[in-house]
Amino acid sequence: MNKLIIAAAAAGISTSVFAGLYGDTPDSRHAWAVHDRNRPNPVKVTAEPGLPPSDAVILFDGSEKTFANWCAKDGSPTKWKLVDGTLESVKGAGYIYTKQSFGDCQLHLEWAAPKKVEGVGQGRGNSGVFLMGMYEVQVLDSYETDPAKDPNPNPNYADGQASAVYAENPPLVNASRKPGEWQTYDIVFHQPVWKDGKLVWPGSITVFHNGVLTQDHWEMEGLTTHCKRRPLAPHATKLPLGLQDHGNPVHFRNIWIREIPSRYANTTHGGPAADENDVMALRGKTAARLFEKIDLNNASANTVNQILEVISYSKEEPFCSAAKKLCGEYLAQLEKMDDDALQANKGAIISVKKSYDVLWRNGMLKDCKLGKFVNDIVDKKGWMKKK
Repeated sequence: MNKLIIAAAAAGISTSVFAGLYGDTPDSRHAWAVHDRNRPNPVKVTAEPGLPPSDAVILFDGSEKTFANWCAKDGSPTKWKLVDGTLESVKGAGYIYTKQSFGDCQLHLEWAAPKKVEGVGQGRGNSGVFLMGMYEVQVLDSYETDPAKDPNPNPNYADGQASAVYAENPPLVNASRKPGEWQTYDIVFHQPVWKDGKLVWPGSITVFHNGVLTQDHWEMEGLTTHCKRRPLAPHATKLPLGLQDHGNPVHFRNIWIREIPSRYANTTHGGPAADENDVMALRGKTAARLFEKIDLNNASANTVNQILEVISYSKEEPFCSAAKKLCGEYLAQLEKMDDDALQANKGAIISVKKSYDVLWRNGMLKDCKLGKFVNDIVDKKGWMKKK
C-alpha cells in the first residue's frame, strides 16, 4: 500500500497542489472569496496613449459622420457648425444633444473658449456639459479669475467658473488654460438612484480638468438650474448628453464616452446594493458548477481540496455528504501511511491543511477529524516552520 502511494506521489498524482481556497471565504454580502480564482476576470479593453479606449463610443472626432451624432433638442438637425474638425456653438442655435442616450459614464471631451475674450465672468466663453441633459459641468474662460490678485482680473461666482458643478460646487482649484487654448475634461458620472420613489443615493460627479482633479466624487444636491435650487427628481436611467449654447462661439473636439455600471448594479459582491438573496443564489450556482468537475470516486488530496472549495460556497446537499465521504476516505489513506509515504505526500498534505485553515478561520469545519489530522502531521514534522 505505501509503495503504491509513494509511486503515485513520485508521478505527481497525489502531490499536485490545489490553489482554489486561498483568501477568506464568501459570506452573506460577498459571493466570491478574497482572491477567488473562480471570479470572472474583466473584459479586455485596449487604451493607447492619446486614443479613445477600444470600448468607447465616439461622439465626435471632427468628421461629418460623427457630426451627425448630434441634433437640436427637438431632434431636428443642429444649427451648430462643423469648423476645421471642431464643433462650434452658434449664438441662438440652442443646446445640442446626442441622438443616443446614456446613463452612468466616463466622458472625455476637449474644448476651447474664443481666443478673443469680451466681458467678464459669465460672459467669457460660456458653455456647459450637461450629463443626461440635467447635470452641468461648467465650461467657461476662467483663466484670469484669480482671487490672489487685487483686484481680481476676472471676478466671477465660484460655483459658475470652469469645471464647477454649476450652481452647486466650485472646482477644488482653477486649472484653466488661456482662452483659445484647448482644454480637457475627463468626467466620471453616476446618476442618482431611486427606489420606490425614494432617493437611495444622490449620484456623483468626478472631474479632471486638464489632468487636475477639480471635482472629487461630488454628490449632487439637485438638478442644474440658475439662481434657484431645484431638488433632485426621478427620471429615465438613460438620456442624451447635451452641450450648451450660451451665446459664445465655444469649440469642442475629441468627444467620447464609455458607459459604466451603476455602483448599485452590483448586488452580489459588497457595495451598498449587496443583496443576500442574490449573493446566495450565485454562491449556489458556483458550488454546483465546481461540484460537477469532481471525481467522487477518487479520494485524493485534490478531490478533498475541490470539495472543500465547493462547501465554502454552499453547505447544501449533496455537497456536504460528498465532503464527508471524500474526507473520510482520504483520512483513512493517511492513517495507513508510514513516515516515508507521508513525506512523499508532503505537498498534498500541506495543500489540504491550507484549505482547512481557510475554512477554520472563517468559522467552518471546526471539529473536522481530517483537518485536525493534517494539522498535527504538519506541526509534528515541522514542514511549515520558518528556517
